Amino acid sequence: MVLGPRLPADIQTPCLMVDRDVLEQNLVAMADHARNHGVALRAHAKTHKCFEIARRQLALGAIGLTVATVGEAEVFAEAGCNDLFIAYPVWAAGARAARLRALAERVALRVGVDSSDGVEAVARALAGTEAEVVVEVDSGHHRTGVAPERAGQVAATAQRYGLRVAGVFTFPGHGYEPGGRKQAAADEARALQKADAALRQAGLGAGLRSGGSTPTAALLIQGALNEMRPGVYVFNDAQQVELGAADWDGVALTAAATVVSRHGRDVVLDAGSKVLGADRPAWATGFGRLPDHPHARISALSEHHATVSFPEGAPGLELGSLVRVAPNHVCAAVNLADVLLVTAGGAVVDQWAVSARGKNA
Repeated sequence: MVLGPRLPADIQTPCLMVDRDVLEQNLVAMADHARNHGVALRAHAKTHKCFEIARRQLALGAIGLTVATVGEAEVFAEAGCNDLFIAYPVWAAGARAARLRALAERVALRVGVDSSDGVEAVARALAGTEAEVVVEVDSGHHRTGVAPERAGQVAATAQRYGLRVAGVFTFPGHGYEPGGRKQAAADEARALQKADAALRQAGLGAGLRSGGSTPTAALLIQGALNEMRPGVYVFNDAQQVELGAADWDGVALTAAATVVSRHGRDVVLDAGSKVLGADRPAWATGFGRLPDHPHARISALSEHHATVSFPEGAPGLELGSLVRVAPNHVCAAVNLADVLLVTAGGAVVDQWAVSARGKNA
């Protein structure tokens, strides 16, 4: 058995652990990367959902936080984060409209829009506040966002409704596939520049060009973006390693698990989908990876168990062995945990609440 150097021997499994030293290295590296490229860092907090990490990001120079939902924004506003961007087209109706307005009255707030109807709803909710909207454009992920050349139309509609338009943003999500990072970064740059030109044609020199993801962060095209919003970089995960965006030494969060059963060369761990999350892209080599056993693969996943397969000749694991598991998608795993155990020097030194856990609305 190869016991990971960052796995406390007396830990109760399953649980999520954060290696404090690796986390700090990741935070500093991304802050330096943004600064060296003249790009503002607005870190995405949906990955960690944790104020202790947000505080570190802001102390290292992040200008504010990106969040995925109104609920996440409320949690971080309550914790004292006063500059927030809800980076998706918010449908501001009913109770959500009142919640948005309450946020806008206490923090500097930006909200994503990508349609005239969406703009109208946001305008009703935020009339008279200092909140801004940012037009989302599709750079190739084909999820939300308008075609870049139509960004000016949406922005002009927002202005007619009395909304402040900060600029444009995109998410190059198609970088989450093998060999796709470079093309996604190029598509992102092209889309943002085209959308910015469309705003200028409409008489709106708003200026913000916000993009960036962890897979594309290292491939920034100088001058295309002036704000980046990576999130996964704080922890990294099995996906980032398999995409080539990180290596195992940069994986700060893992699940601690115990071998509870053996079947030939296969072993079963006590950490299943309710700890690791169930995400598995079609290209992924398993349902997660074991950093200290790089040839092993999680070949099956149920709610409370993971089956690990070892190739012939690779050292296996004995019953009762403790192992580290890197989830495929760390954001999903964190959203399943109440706390993160913080380790340093092979010992648990703290625990941090996942304060925005489950704030999905």
